[in-house]
Amino acid sequence: MRRPGALPAPQERPAASPLADPEGLAPLPEEPRRRASLLPFRRPDDADESAAADEPVVSAEQIAIATGERAAGWKDVWRASRARRRALRAEIRRFTARSRRRRMTWVISLSSIVLLIAGSVGAAYSPLFAVERIAIEGTVTLDQNALQQALAGQMGRPLPLVDQSEIKAALVGFPLIETYALEARPPHDLLLRIVERTPIGVVASDAGFTVVDAAGVVLSTAGDKPAGLPQIDAAGGLTSPAFAAAGQVLRSLSSEVHGLVGLVRATTPDDVTLILGDGTEVLWGSAENSSAKTRAFLAAPDGYGYYDVSSPRSVIVR
Repeated sequence: MRRPGALPAPQERPAASPLADPEGLAPLPEEPRRRASLLPFRRPDDADESAAADEPVVSAEQIAIATGERAAGWKDVWRASRARRRALRAEIRRFTARSRRRRMTWVISLSSIVLLIAGSVGAAYSPLFAVERIAIEGTVTLDQNALQQALAGQMGRPLPLVDQSEIKAALVGFPLIETYALEARPPHDLLLRIVERTPIGVVASDAGFTVVDAAGVVLSTAGDKPAGLPQIDAAGGLTSPAFAAAGQVLRSLSSEVHGLVGLVRATTPDDVTLILGDGTEVLWGSAENSSAKTRAFLAAPDGYGYYDVSSPRSVIVR
């Protein structure tokens, strides 16, 4: 009977690595794996604009914590969280750079426009655009010096602050002004355009002879009858329809005929009659078709004392 031989000696196993389990299969224990997950993620090719760009991706201390060589404290957790936040902010800045540049461009453009408008308005209301000269156009009878004195209150004011109501109140004292217009001419000029009233005749009253225009506005009063203006005798006074018709007829007359008229009579708007200087009577009728009536009167034969041009197509003379 044979005796059994000796059993072979057991082979020695290699020392267990701290990064593997006893079987050599598991990569890391549970605790180091959990600590390693706290490390920030970085892409090797990303450009980091933050202050953490020069720091290593994973420090030696973090490796020690991840491998279990040193226990992680609250400071380590805080540093890992801060590194993670820095990496996240860097990624956000990198991906939003274009939108931030576009937003900055809009902000600068809008700010420039606002500053330009504010500067223009401020300059317009400043003494840089104050009134220094007032020019007056269209005056024939009116006194320029009197008008300048009436508008002296506007001198030194910025052009946008010129008081229209104050100018209107000052010009009310000049009855010869029919209409006016103001025009600002930066930086320092104010232009006043005036249309004067046209006197058409005189009206006899207890005070003498009153010069009036076609609207019945009193322009002046004198004791003697002014030369070159016909006298108007209209039923109902200056506000009557008869006077309005007589005024329209006188305004429509040519200078050649107007200079011959010495008196105008009217009881209704349709029976305006012109009495010439030599006593010739012309029945004009209404103010309609005054141009045709003027041509018919000038074409009529001379030597008659009465002309009826109320119907310009059939003139009656006697």
